[in-house]
Amino acid sequence: VQLQASGGGLVQAGGSLRLSCAASGGTFRINNMGWYRQAPGKQRESVAVISSGGNTNYADSVKGRFTISRDNAKNTVYLQMNSLKPEDTAVYYCNADGVSMSWGRSIDFNRWGQGTQVTVSS
Repeated sequence: VQLQASGGGLVQAGGSLRLSCAASGGTFRINNMGWYRQAPGKQRESVAVISSGGNTNYADSVKGRFTISRDNAKNTVYLQMNSLKPEDTAVYYCNADGVSMSWGRSIDFNRWGQGTQVTVSS
């Protein structure tokens, strides 16, 4: 299973961006999908996570501004980011966990996307 993220870029404070991350490769079932970010000199932190049933969890710093959603038919997770602030500047990574099926065997997986840069100017 591979994850391909897209949608980062440069935006002014107060602006919006939408990130996408699509999973592909073989036969699999995804449980949770999420977005994480890592700013220079800081540890990677959870931004938002969504379960297969649509339950969501957000970091306090993004509540009310960011919205995570997923399209299970497309194995894709989205992050709509509004009212962006300079402190949102980071590399954003998508993550997915689930079960892949290969040769009659079920194998748990946890994968990371390649990261996409989000830069918010003041």
